[in-house]
Order: sequence, then structure tokens, then C-alpha cells
Amino acid sequence: MTTRDTDRIAEPWGQRTPYGPGQTWPVRVDTHLAEGVTEADVDRWVQTASILHSNGDALDIAVKDDRMVGVRGRAEDRVNHGRLGVKDLYGWQANASGDRLTRPLIREDGELVETDWDTAMDRVAGRTRELLDEQGPSAIGFYTTGQLFAEEYYTLGLLAHGGIGTNHVDGNTRLCTATAAAALKESFACDGQPGSYTDIDHADVIALYGHNMAETQSVLWMRILDRLEGPNPPQLICVDPRPTKVAEHATVHLAPRPGTNVALMNALLHEIVTHDWVDHDYLDAHAVGYDELSKRVREYPPEVAARICDIPAEQIREAARLLGGAERLLSTVLQGFYQSNQATAAAVQVNNIHIVRGMLGAPGRGILQMNGQPTAQNTRECGGDGDLPGFRNWSNDAHVADLAKVWNVDPMSIPHYSPPTHVMQMMRYVEEGSIKLLWVSGTNPAVSLPELARIRSILQREGLLLVVQDIFLTETAQLADVVLPAATWGEKTGTFTNVDRTVHLSEKAIDPPGEARPDLDIFVDYARRLDLRDKDGGPLVPWTEPEEAFEAWKECTRGRPCDYTGITYDKLRGGSGIQWPCNDEHPEGSERIYQDGMFWADPMYCESYGRDLVTGAPLEPDEYKSMNPSGKAVLKAAAYMPPHELPSAEYPLQLITGRTLYHFHTRTKTGRAPQLQVAAPEVWVEMSVGDADRGGFTEGDLARITTPRGVVEAAVRITGIRDGVLFLPFHYGYWDTDAGHEPDAAGRAANELTITDWDPASKQPIFKTAAARIELVTAGSGPSAPAPTTTASASVARTRTTGTPTAGGPAATASESIETEGAR
Repeated sequence: MTTRDTDRIAEPWGQRTPYGPGQTWPVRVDTHLAEGVTEADVDRWVQTASILHSNGDALDIAVKDDRMVGVRGRAEDRVNHGRLGVKDLYGWQANASGDRLTRPLIREDGELVETDWDTAMDRVAGRTRELLDEQGPSAIGFYTTGQLFAEEYYTLGLLAHGGIGTNHVDGNTRLCTATAAAALKESFACDGQPGSYTDIDHADVIALYGHNMAETQSVLWMRILDRLEGPNPPQLICVDPRPTKVAEHATVHLAPRPGTNVALMNALLHEIVTHDWVDHDYLDAHAVGYDELSKRVREYPPEVAARICDIPAEQIREAARLLGGAERLLSTVLQGFYQSNQATAAAVQVNNIHIVRGMLGAPGRGILQMNGQPTAQNTRECGGDGDLPGFRNWSNDAHVADLAKVWNVDPMSIPHYSPPTHVMQMMRYVEEGSIKLLWVSGTNPAVSLPELARIRSILQREGLLLVVQDIFLTETAQLADVVLPAATWGEKTGTFTNVDRTVHLSEKAIDPPGEARPDLDIFVDYARRLDLRDKDGGPLVPWTEPEEAFEAWKECTRGRPCDYTGITYDKLRGGSGIQWPCNDEHPEGSERIYQDGMFWADPMYCESYGRDLVTGAPLEPDEYKSMNPSGKAVLKAAAYMPPHELPSAEYPLQLITGRTLYHFHTRTKTGRAPQLQVAAPEVWVEMSVGDADRGGFTEGDLARITTPRGVVEAAVRITGIRDGVLFLPFHYGYWDTDAGHEPDAAGRAANELTITDWDPASKQPIFKTAAARIELVTAGSGPSAPAPTTTASASVARTRTTGTPTAGGPAATASESIETEGAR
């Protein structure tokens, strides 16, 4: 099936292609071209994959007269079989936005002014040398993104760890996927996803924990929708306080109070253990820790969890029956768990269900601890989040020595005296004055980090040289001392890896605008200006081209879990992405790992010895060896602990934040794609029917949301969200205001309100449990809210009949679209 989609805002998941268990997902090729362009007009199609979500959808860029004019899905690719989501179809238009950064900027007399590359880079390199002489590597920090290529992360990790010697390296993947990595390390002693997207084709039960797949991985949701419409559809379990499209299709929808996920998971495990839905042979052969786990979960019968979570005990039992009776169970986890109280502990309990039931390493039996960004997996593999490249263990001297051999440096020059510094601690070091140069690449912390008033003051701290490498003058770039214009997706070549370990090649389709440069070129230039050398006197970073960097990265992975040595650029061209490990043993890649209970958990091989789930303290090597000498999976128990900030008389509600279907992160791209911006032009606040009735709110009112940290004003949307909870999308910042403009007293960014708090094990900030209150500002005069994708209340349903665009409903007329745009 081939579809030429001109309006997927109204039907974001497209047409159905039903199929049954064990069958191959049918092909459906989605295409969108600029108005007036036909496929016959296209000069060439250039291979790539999506960079606006974490699914890794393979697509081709249409090029005409050396400009992008559209996209189409790649029919042969294992990830999407030709399908594209709304951000895929429309987001490419942002590349040609007229406000792209095209020349470097430096701050002179308080203003950002254009300059040349030599001046900008000499300023950065010169200050780096001064700080290394004055204070040493601890003065320098790097905060990167989840949207660069593997080659770029690896180069950054090499120059930061192996050259400069700083321990202050992290990615904004700390906000979206740090808990995924931490949970996998706790259970399997190594990162790497145990599941594959093809498990959807086989599963008879699919459980989604805090994962609004319909909006965050819309193409993966299409795959589930097609299974649901085919023969022998799977049963779905949804854990989410919001009435999402996933919840609509669920057999069981559990809507716990925010911050209570561990209590819920313990109750589900209680039922599995009590009813002996346990694979004891698997446990005896392949796991440790079952006695401790079974003892702990006995404390959480459904009635206890029901009181904590405020959901019916019978719903917990029903979900447990599905989990316990599944023959092929697939589980996915995302931000509803990762950004909440006891994040790692909750995600680990999902792993525990699979280990206890022996649901690993076979078709339909898998776990996807999901990522939030397209190259989040690469930050973790390549060292872009501070971890050692190739899933090496910071606490294993042999691993450090092996990496030093690959890099040809002295092992003592690679900092491994303590764990890498996570971004919230880096911000504290900037605040205290010990980090004096902070290089931010491809991310926008002035909108995405918690407690934004504090973050803005930190980024403007006197004595800090803030370097921002980006494609637009974001809110963070407006605060910078040096701004470096970067090339983006479609304007450079490199590889990236999605959540189920599929590696894709993204080819350069067009030249970047003006003097913008690929991120790889910028990092290599920096290393050369610093004259970073290996121990033999050669250049520490000897490559200049992406393929050279990829070959070096491959060698770094040799013999490690994420082994890329069997992958080449040529092998990735023209066909499908390939899943690692791919090597001599698995020349075509590996659809699944952990088959037959074979884990990467041996004490001498594993990436991590684990952490205490309550304190975050790392286990000593001897502790791990004593606990798990044979390298089995680890069952870790956890008691429920309440969030640090609870509702009160002054702040009686709980605020959660999240994503919407039409935007990605801080809208630097999607806000510049006309269809996406019109679909969701303004921030809104979602509240329950009961809370709206008690507070006297109606649909479209302008409301003020307040927490102890700030104020946001937003249009009210009334849905079936659970009572006591408010939801704000976090995408909305201030980039469409004048440069340097401070947010109004009532802002639009959800993170004006969120708390500076993080999970002890993963260090992922907590965005899901802030205490809040809501007040009416003006009745019926709020800015236009975007199309609802959650189950609506009656008032929203009435709105649908008036022509407002809704997911699955009629598209807006042209006049309505213009009116909505003007409401900004």
C-alpha cells in the first residue's frame, strides 16, 4: 500500500493494515511532498531515518534543485515498513527555516554579534587552555543531546575523557532515558535492550508502563493498532494517569496516583508470586535474588497498593492475571516511570516480571526500556552521557586499561575516580563556580531542565563561558557567550541507533546553510586547536570524515556487548537497518539478545556492578562478585517510598509534564513546521471533569498553574485524566519572542514549575510529582489548545462538532487554521 498523505493531522496513525501473530507486518509507504511537487519532479532520494522521535523510522529525503522537498518511508526497513509519523512527514521543513544560524556569534558588550569561525573557536580553545592551566579538567563541562550521530558522540567522548580528562560529560538523555539504562544495568549488569520491535508481531499480552506510545512512538503504535485489528489480537495493559489513546484500546487501564509506581509494581508481582505464575526452572538456572523479591512483594497485596495508588484492587488483580497468564509477554516503559518518584526501582520491577516469568530471549518475549530521543542509545554506547564507550565498566580497571589501549592514551588520563557527573550536578558546580566553561551542543536546557528560574540564573552566571552549538538561536543560545552554527539531519552523514538496537545510516542530502558546520567537524576542529595528542605524539582524534570516525568506533566496540564490527556504511546503504551485536558470530545482526538465559553479567565483563535503589550508592566489585559470581540476571526488590513533595492545603494537586503528538522537545524544529505548529500552537493544561466541576472551570478557560517555584498560564482542557492531577506539555518555551526577552511573570514553559529533584540511581530529574494549584484567570479566553489525543469529556466531545481539529476527527478549515495561528 502506498499513501500520499496531505493531511495526517486529522488521522495521525493513517490507514490500517491488519495482520495476525507470527505474520510479517504489511508494508505501507507514507509520502509527503511540498505543494506542487510530484515524485516525477524529484531529482534524487537520499537515505536517512527520523530524528524527531526515538522510533528510528527509516525514510528517504526528496531533493529537488538541491533543496529538501519531501520525504517517504522506506518499505524495506524492519522498523517501520514504510510508515511515517506526523513529525516525520512535516518536520523536515524546519531545515529551510529563515532563522537558521548561519555564522558564529560571540558576545561583545553584552550583545551577540556575528564573527568568523577562527575568532569563535579561538575564544573557546583559548579559554579552555587557560582553565586547564589554572584549575585543571574539572573546570570544563560538556552537555550534549540525543540527536547527534554516533560518530559525533564518540569523538566528543574521546576528546573530553581521553584528551581534556574531564569527568563532567552528560547528555540531555539524562532527562529521557537515563533510567532505561540504569534499570537495564541493575537487572542485567549491562545496557542493551532485551526486546525487539518484532516482538509486537508475536506477543499475546503487551504492557505499556508510563508509555504513551500513540504520541511518542506513533509508528510503533500503528504496529499495535494493526495487530489489534487482525486475528487473535494481543491484550493490552496501560499504566498511565491520563486517558490516552493507548488507554482507550487497553484491556486494563491502571491510572495510579503519580509517584506510586513502585507500590503498583510490587502488587502485580505479589499476585504473580502468590499464584505461582513463576518459571522456577528459569529462575534456578538464570537468576539470583528471588527469595528477597518474593519476601518484599508479600508486603504489597492489591488492597495495600490500592490505598497507596488510589485505584481499585480488582483492577490490579485483573492486570496481574493477564501478566501471569501470558505466553508471550512484551513490556515497554517510558517517561511516566522514568521521570517519576523511585524511577529506577519501578522500571526494575518491570524487568523482574519478565525474569520471574522467563519471558526473555524469544519471539514476543521482550522488554523495551524505551528511549525518548532518536540517538539516545548512542549517547550511552559512545560515551556522550559520561559512560565509558562500548559499555565498559568505570569500576573495572581492566576495562579502563582496554579503552586506553584503543585510544592510545595512559589509563590514568581517563577519569575513573568517580562516576561521571550528571547534568543536575554539573549545574550545581556551575552555580558554585567550579565549572567555568560549559559547552552545550544540540539541546536547550533553558526550557528542558527543571526549575527554570534557577537554570537561567546559572547559565548567566558571571565567570562562566557558555558555548552553545545549535541550528537555531534557542533560549539557551540567547544566553551564550559563543554560538556555533551547526548542520543538522539531512545536511551531514552519520549513523544512529534506535531503542531496539537497529543501526541506520543517514546520508547528507543537501548542504547546510551559510557557514554552518557538521557537529563532527566542530569537535575535530576543537581537538586540533587544543593540540590533543595520544601517548605517541599523534593526533588524539586522527579522523576528519564520518566514515573514518565510524570505523574507529567499530574498533572500540570489538568484543563488547554493542559490537558493531560487522557493520559498514556500504552494508547499511540501500536496505534495512541492522541490529547490534553484528560481528563474525552474527554477521546479519541480532534480533534478540539474552537467548537461553545468556547475559552479559559476568563480573569481569559486565558494564555495571549496580547501585542501591534507595541511596544510589554503587556496589563495590567484591559485593557484586559475591552476589552474582556466575553472571546471572539480578532480581532487585524495592519498598515503596512517597515522593519528596506531596500535595498540601496550599498546593492540593499534582503536576505531571509530558509530550504531545505534534511536537518534539522544545519545538526548535516542530514549531517551525506549519502543519505541526497549527495543530498544537499553544501550551494547555489538562484537568479532570471532577476537578473542573469543583473549581468552576470550563473548556477553553485561561488558568494559572502555580507551584512553589513558578507560574504558568494555559488554556484549560477537560478530559478523563484522574482527579487530583494536572498535565502540562513541556514543549513550550520562548524562542518566538525577541532575543534576550525574559519570560513573563506567567510563563509558558512547564519547567518553570518543576522541582530540582532526581532519582538516586539514574540521576534522572523528576518531572511528575510537583505539588500545584490551579486558579481561573479569565473564563473562555485561553489560547487555542491543540487537538486532543486523549479520551475527552462530554464538553470536549461537543467541541468536536464545531469543527475544531481533533485526532481522528475532521481537519480544520483554512479559516480555522489561520485563526488558531493568530492566537499565538
